[in-house]
Amino acid sequence: MNANEDSESPLSVVLDRLILWLMLLVLAGILTAAMVIQFADREIPCPLCLLERVAMFGCCFGLIQQLRSDGSQRGAGIGLVFSVLLLVISARQTLLDLFPRPGHAYVGGAVFGVHMPVWSVFIAVALLLGFALRLAIFGGPRAAPETEGSTLRRLTYGLSLYVIVICGINCLAVLVQCGLGECHTSGYELLR
Repeated sequence: MNANEDSESPLSVVLDRLILWLMLLVLAGILTAAMVIQFADREIPCPLCLLERVAMFGCCFGLIQQLRSDGSQRGAGIGLVFSVLLLVISARQTLLDLFPRPGHAYVGGAVFGVHMPVWSVFIAVALLLGFALRLAIFGGPRAAPETEGSTLRRLTYGLSLYVIVICGINCLAVLVQCGLGECHTSGYELLR
């Protein structure tokens, strides 16, 4: 058996899909927690925080496409592009807020002593490492051996629907916060 046949074994493909599914689950959990904090603690996200969410949703949709694909790594590529975008946005915001300025503080509270921009840097690095390790270990298996009714396929479908729903809720919240104009952190534009 050569190395190529080993990388395409059914177990390898299932483990690859499971890693992708777990990455999607963690991202969905992070986005859900961000929105719960926004609504429960009435913390209005800043414009850069909203861009970080867009990048995380982009990663989610790349993972969903990869999980649904049987012969392409396009979804992984989309996820990698949005992971890099998340890293750039969050690093910029972290550097902007590195030193306190008079009249300017972090927007929102900290979770475990760390603010959202710094968490986003950690999340972006974890996503990049996750994609890189997946490709290094599995070589990006190309064919899914799953049958139409498999548990992982049903879980993927359910999680995909959940991500679409929270993305829709997030879009509505941004519309209420920003209206059709420039975003701000002083209040909800459409509720004034």
